[in-house]
Amino acid sequence: MATKAGLEITRAGNTAIACFKNACISDVEEITGASAQLKQYISASPPQRMIFDFQGVKFFSSQVLGLLLEARAHLKPSHGEVAVASLSPLLQRVFRITNLDTIFRLYPDRAAALEPGTGPDN
Repeated sequence: MATKAGLEITRAGNTAIACFKNACISDVEEITGASAQLKQYISASPPQRMIFDFQGVKFFSSQVLGLLLEARAHLKPSHGEVAVASLSPLLQRVFRITNLDTIFRLYPDRAAALEPGTGPDN
């Protein structure tokens, strides 16, 4: 388990799960640190899937969307996928407005995202 800057990354088989520890993710240094942590984690042991679990997150800056797109770009060469789970209705709206709901698979919670048959081959 890797934890820094309010981000905890765990692994379940070929799936990495990144959980944000703060309800408000807007600090530039925190997001920059999380980005570096993700890049290092993916470089060291690229997962087939990465799930970002937003359980308890009420607000995030647009830099977090960039972080998700960056993770997607790092996984793309190995045909990996980034999925998003546990978005509040307000944050779901952000994904719809920005059309990121067409780029990322959205799940109601982490359990649904981890169900067999929800990965990139399905």
